Amino acid sequence: MCLEPKRERERERERDAGRDDKQPYKIEITEVTDENKDGATDLADVEFLIKNTKNILTLLDGDGDFRSAECIELLKQTDIVVTNPPFSLFREYVEQLIEYKKSFVIIGNKNAVTYKEIFGLFKKEEIWLGYRNINDDMWFVVPEHYECEKVVNGLRLKHIMGCWFTNLDTTKRHEKLTLYKNYTSEEYPYYDNYDAINVDKVTDIPFDYGGVMGVPITFLDKYNPDQFEIIGLAASAGYNAEIVGLEKKSEYKDARTLINGKNTYARIFVKLKEEKQ
Repeated sequence: MCLEPKRERERERERDAGRDDKQPYKIEITEVTDENKDGATDLADVEFLIKNTKNILTLLDGDGDFRSAECIELLKQTDIVVTNPPFSLFREYVEQLIEYKKSFVIIGNKNAVTYKEIFGLFKKEEIWLGYRNINDDMWFVVPEHYECEKVVNGLRLKHIMGCWFTNLDTTKRHEKLTLYKNYTSEEYPYYDNYDAINVDKVTDIPFDYGGVMGVPITFLDKYNPDQFEIIGLAASAGYNAEIVGLEKKSEYKDARTLINGKNTYARIFVKLKEEKQ
């Protein structure tokens, strides 16, 4: 297992008093055991091992950029990647993980699900959301030189609109979403520019509608591939047939989902699958 600790914790884990404090490094841990004898093998044991001088600390030659040759070589050796990649390079980072066929659990901005490259992976069942609710923002402890939004028990906290992205199977993605509402034309209007109905809340998806429905992006938090089929995504004014998945009525230039000329925000087009008898 190769770990690259966060910069704010480097001083705490320093082993070599003479090293350049700005130089990134890797720590190699070949085995994790229950070091603190609490009955579980977890991150507390990993932390102990990181501080244990018997483990190997190696300086990187470069700046630790994930695109560099030495970091790619480290990536090739990994079994599972767990990290918080730079949001501005999220597309490129995920593309690299897919290219090298790596299992991963990573943090990303929840709006990344609307990126055409990322959404395409959702459609192909190559990525999905983890256990954390997409509606719950993440709070991180930050060091003194970072801006923070609140202080709790002396800890400086900053939040991000984040969620977990993974390709590791979970029980959550196989849980059937309970549907209880009947379809009515009054409650579920058709879009002006697509042959699909609008559903404002995931909990309001009708159980008896067999056509295409436009649902909020939070649907991906409840997506069960055995229960639903993902058709496409309408999140941009520009029309891309491969991403949208539906034919747009030619008289409309705007590819976003419209009702009476007004945009309903990003919508994922889905259909209910027939239940297997």
